[in-house]
Amino acid sequence: MGVGQLNRLLRVHSRIALDTSVFIYQLQANPKYVGLTDEIFVWLQRAKSQGVTSTITLTELLVPNLAWIAPSLEIADTAARLRAEHGLRTPDALQAATAISSSATALVTNDATFRKLPGVQIIVLDDLL
Repeated sequence: MGVGQLNRLLRVHSRIALDTSVFIYQLQANPKYVGLTDEIFVWLQRAKSQGVTSTITLTELLVPNLAWIAPSLEIADTAARLRAEHGLRTPDALQAATAISSSATALVTNDATFRKLPGVQIIVLDDLL
């Protein structure tokens, strides 16, 4: 049920942002989430699919086929606005700002806090279980 729903959600996007938790679940083969994260990484291997993540994720791991987006003044400005408007914590605001500045149409996470964001579809892994 959850994998099919995730595939339907991913099918409408060509670029998605990934929160650090997605990588951690995949690398640790977390039994609760690995079925979902496997599908995300299969999706990333498709020619017209692209994932983005903040450099915050780099502090915890390295993953190929992923665009590492360095913080810029534009991203910092967007993050500050998101913190003020939506009460996001700084790391979450930077992830969200990275997604927005990279034109990602979805953000895959397991943090429901991101649901506050307008303009980006938020895919919460727990919702798919």
